[in-house]
Amino acid sequence: MRKQIRHYKEAEKLRIIFISYAINSLALAGGNLVEELDQNNDREMLAKGSLEKILDLFFLHIRNLWRVDGLYFLGIEEKFGTDAATEIDANCWKILAKIEAKDLKRTLGIEKVEDAETLLYLLRNTSWALYQTKKGVEIDDSKKIGTFRVISCRVQEARQRKGLPIFPCKKVRFGYLKSFAEELNPNFEVICKSCPPDPKPPDYWCEWEFKLKPKG
Repeated sequence: MRKQIRHYKEAEKLRIIFISYAINSLALAGGNLVEELDQNNDREMLAKGSLEKILDLFFLHIRNLWRVDGLYFLGIEEKFGTDAATEIDANCWKILAKIEAKDLKRTLGIEKVEDAETLLYLLRNTSWALYQTKKGVEIDDSKKIGTFRVISCRVQEARQRKGLPIFPCKKVRFGYLKSFAEELNPNFEVICKSCPPDPKPPDYWCEWEFKLKPKG
């Protein structure tokens, strides 16, 4: 037993000597040890930038998120057709909507969503709404009915520039918005006023109404 302990101690000494030698060798060779970073380090790095630069970076990542969405959609569409791509896309957005609604409520410190004004505020903070460069919001005096309108749609306008047909996105967007609204408050009804493949109005791409139904 004593012999095993002695061998263990000798092995431990050799291990320490080897580590010290490795560290010294790196230092002499001008090498650097890997610095482990966590999210606190990332926050510190971002906090050093100006607010304007942080916002620029934020919107850059929003655009990158949508670039990935568009690229995978086009890939599926090219290989399997628009119907298959739309079905997959619709299911993904329905799931995302519930996750996004919960995360936004927690992040923005909102416990209950009892009017259209609060719902539209949360909607404006989604990656979908932030990606749209021009949009319109309208809330009636009772705050029970709200409207969200996409005036300039980057997705559809990008397809037009590439010579692609307008994407019939009503199924995808309706599923997303319905799932989002119901996660916030199941008493909200979502009504599509206009969205492709509907004929495009002259001033916008799509319009959605959110109506708070009476309880009971």
